[in-house]
Amino acid sequence: MAYTHLLSDVNDRFVGTITLNRPEQLNTFNSGLAGELAQALRAMDEEPAVRVILVKGAGKAFCAGIDVNELEGKSAMEYRAWIEHMEQPLITIARLKKPVIAQVQGVAAANGMGLVAAADLAIAADNTKMGLTAINVGLNCVGPIVPVARCVGRKKALELLLYGDLIKAPEAKELGLLNRIVAKEELEDAALAWAETLAKKSPVAVQIAKQGYYASEDMDYFRQFDLMNEAFARLCTTDDAKEGVRAFFERRNPVWQEK
Repeated sequence: MAYTHLLSDVNDRFVGTITLNRPEQLNTFNSGLAGELAQALRAMDEEPAVRVILVKGAGKAFCAGIDVNELEGKSAMEYRAWIEHMEQPLITIARLKKPVIAQVQGVAAANGMGLVAAADLAIAADNTKMGLTAINVGLNCVGPIVPVARCVGRKKALELLLYGDLIKAPEAKELGLLNRIVAKEELEDAALAWAETLAKKSPVAVQIAKQGYYASEDMDYFRQFDLMNEAFARLCTTDDAKEGVRAFFERRNPVWQEK
């Protein structure tokens, strides 16, 4: 599928890559990019040749937020619909079956930081800076703060939201916003290799694990166990689970059936 604001590619090792492709605008979200990104994520989720989705930004920045050129001249109702459209990719990620990895470099600000936080996993270059910067222009990031707060907790989330400071990659990793940091020149290869390693796992097991995690996240402690145990029981009946155990005993690589 051809996109105006994105690049989309699937390699032969089950990794689908979506590239935000507005480098001259630091990959800021406009209405077109937001709509295409949500559409591309859903398309990758339905693509049999994709097991892991990698999201990255073209040029020197991952994503510097929302394009403020779209701000003027709307009613309150129109602003509500507009911001919901901009945030749709962040919500979409949690609803996908397949894991999404954010590959981050340069600046990830406002909605860009929200996209990193909303991704299931994140790997970043050592030059990365992140922040909920909208407060500095009289706005706020009350949408992106939702996934950010789930990573960092209430006190730090409010500090990020109210002060709008940029934090560097080591602090972002310490706060739980990033899984890995690599040298800037190694990011491309490292991110792809990490995605390809995950793509070697049983797709069924990975997808049930992700869906179970999000479904149980807001449940009370005991209900979480109930839901996860049900998910595990379903997984045990699949061909992939049987193949994985059989391959372990036979000391060979499993051949996943994806069912």
